[in-house]
Amino acid sequence: MTAAVQTRGTTPGAVLIFDDYSVMPPVRDKAVIELPGHWLVTAITASLVAVLALMTRAQLELDPRNLTDRLFAVAAVVGIIARIALRRPSTRKHRIARDAIDHVGLFALICLVGALASYPVAANTRGFEDFALERSDRLLRFNWISWYDFVAAHPWLQFVESLAYQSIFVSPAILLGYFAFSGRRAEARLFIASFWLAAVMTLLLFMLAPAEGPLAYLWHGRIPYMPQSALYQAQVIPLLRHHEVHEVAVTSIHGLVCAPSFHTVSAILYIVAAWPIRKLRWPLLALNLAMLLATPVEGTHYLTDMLVGALVAVLASVAVRRGLLSLLEGLQRPVRFDPLRTMLRRAPNHQLMHLLAMESSGGPRANAILHEIDRRGLDS
Repeated sequence: MTAAVQTRGTTPGAVLIFDDYSVMPPVRDKAVIELPGHWLVTAITASLVAVLALMTRAQLELDPRNLTDRLFAVAAVVGIIARIALRRPSTRKHRIARDAIDHVGLFALICLVGALASYPVAANTRGFEDFALERSDRLLRFNWISWYDFVAAHPWLQFVESLAYQSIFVSPAILLGYFAFSGRRAEARLFIASFWLAAVMTLLLFMLAPAEGPLAYLWHGRIPYMPQSALYQAQVIPLLRHHEVHEVAVTSIHGLVCAPSFHTVSAILYIVAAWPIRKLRWPLLALNLAMLLATPVEGTHYLTDMLVGALVAVLASVAVRRGLLSLLEGLQRPVRFDPLRTMLRRAPNHQLMHLLAMESSGGPRANAILHEIDRRGLDS
């Protein structure tokens, strides 16, 4: 038995096919499949618990006396209260406010947890991989010293690069604000999930390849220009390894990850998220290309760091936008409707035995009855 029914108000192709008592609605477009919010919350919460456990192992704790951290905690509590109050928005403004709190809150938490995680992760590393990274750069014909000399000789370029490097939080503010204003919650959650996965991958690779950075490793003598990232990797990582640092202020964390470059990871993810949006595509592309050009010096990164960071961003984006969405699509696909199976599930035990006795020979019906009897543990 086969029939097709076109329902009112549906788009072309939204057809329900009834075939052998089965109902198979059309699969929704991946672009509109929305990741469940509790998936993101669970992933980030699990990350936070793991980081706190790593900090305990590394003899690290949060600085309870830091005033800025306390103010940040108060702001977080206010945001949570506001989000609870807006759980059922009654107006468009309320919906925008709710989504903005969701998007910004989750993104900020990923940033904080990821930066905080770099400290206990660094404490459990051994050695530095600068020799291998610098050798890879030489094979790529990239001379970090020449790049640095050029920037150090031009104060105006230092100013421009400093601004571009610090713009790492400008792009997500624009993106998340636009997603909240336009009601693109599905796209926002894809971006946030990609960012979380990329942060996890970056930290795992950091454990395998800790580095001092090219400024500490390659430059000798007086430093004519101190970049934004300074010499934190070379100075802080040894202290963490020897357990000479015991307290960490969340709002005063320094970047410790040299390879892969998380500025590069972020820039690629921002470009991917902005590309489908005509209004944001070119401005954010230009902004993030400027950040990428500033990253070798201001972030004291090898070119190899940046190439690995770009690969991490691409893999994270593909894993979320293809793999995770395909999984979610499969979970959301309705189960084939089988009237016989539904009837057997509702039948009492004695009726199952009666139905089986009425079957004169083996067949689909008899097999279905036997399957239900076996599922219930009855003696046929």
